[in-house]
Amino acid sequence: MRFILRHAISVVVSIPLMVSGSCLGDDWTQWRGTNRDGCWKESGIRDDLPKGQLPLEWSVEIGPGYSGPTVANGRVYVMDRQADGQVANERILCFDSANGNLIWNHTYPADYRISYTAGPRGSVTIHDGRAYAVGAMGHFHCLEAKSGAVLWSRDLQSEFKIKMPIWGIAGSPLIYGDLVIQQVSGEGACMVAFNRLDGKEVWRSLSDRAGYASPIVIKQAGKDVLVCWTGDSLSGLDPLTGKVYWGHPFPPKNMPIGVGDPIIDGEKLFVSSFYDGSLMVSVPKDKLTSAVIWKEVGKDEQHTQALHAMIGTCMMQDGLVYGADSYGELRCIDAGTGERIWEDLSAVPKARWATIHMVRQADRVWMFNERGELLIAKLSRQGLSIIDRCQLIEPTKVQLGQRGGVCWSHPAYAEKSVFARNDRQLVRASLAK
Repeated sequence: MRFILRHAISVVVSIPLMVSGSCLGDDWTQWRGTNRDGCWKESGIRDDLPKGQLPLEWSVEIGPGYSGPTVANGRVYVMDRQADGQVANERILCFDSANGNLIWNHTYPADYRISYTAGPRGSVTIHDGRAYAVGAMGHFHCLEAKSGAVLWSRDLQSEFKIKMPIWGIAGSPLIYGDLVIQQVSGEGACMVAFNRLDGKEVWRSLSDRAGYASPIVIKQAGKDVLVCWTGDSLSGLDPLTGKVYWGHPFPPKNMPIGVGDPIIDGEKLFVSSFYDGSLMVSVPKDKLTSAVIWKEVGKDEQHTQALHAMIGTCMMQDGLVYGADSYGELRCIDAGTGERIWEDLSAVPKARWATIHMVRQADRVWMFNERGELLIAKLSRQGLSIIDRCQLIEPTKVQLGQRGGVCWSHPAYAEKSVFARNDRQLVRASLAK
């Protein structure tokens, strides 16, 4: 059945949650999955896709935004923006994952002074019964995940004197123990850790300009290392104190534009940016050090050899890196040398910033491209093999008015389903066998 939900006006809506435990599968509690690694671990997932449109379990009306959905405990969380004349608000929304009914929304004023004003960028992080959400202008909220009640909030822009990135704050909050860590771009406070229970600052680190990537945690010498890709460097920090263990300057020649997250495979760590190409560094498991393996930069973003990735996070496995280059060219490069092995133009039409979001599941890769298509594929040194593809959701024009619009938000994979959004709707489609 298809449900359409009108925009809600009230701040908190009380609707009982009616989901049987037997229908729930794994959750997708934060940006790029529960472990922030782009891996979907559910089994019993279909091996093919129907021709044309993938049937929808439900569809609800939402406003514009880049924020990808997250799913936890039978609920779906997403952010959007509502603008009407002189009034502009951001919203944090919570829906019943079974039927799309609105459970609550929290609305607050957000005066955008950034480019690409479609809406919030970061995904809502769910942890221990709380929802952590950061808006494009730095409005940071911790809410009760069930009710939407605000537990604490901070205005990062005013408190930290942010030198606002041209596209606003985009990184998603990361929970580490009793901390919630965020890329802020304040004065001497590019990265900031807060007590996740009361919102008080615990540490600040790095004087870099902000980038748009979300931090990840890796393991070195028996310690957790917070990997931060900012507007000026790739750094490894102590997540408890903000102390810098190691760092590599990666200043942009034009503007900070790193969007996709750092990715790791074994002792190799990789980042890629639209203008400045790719950087591969070694991160030994037995030492708190790092060293550059290679760096590959093309003549410009239109003339590249390795990868100049834009929005989608790349994927690395078996000594290979896969990613969409600056104009959407899906490429495979050698992780050890940066040498390009192959290029394929069938996953998404070639266009500036063309985007593919990739998620591993079993022995295959699920791709969601900016045309709103869902693909099942396999990737190897031999090339791309598309098993099947279909339409999931239509592109919309608020995020980008060119080429008939785009779908640039990362979907969530949970409850044996895919949850995706554009600038008009949030949808759920079953992928169960």
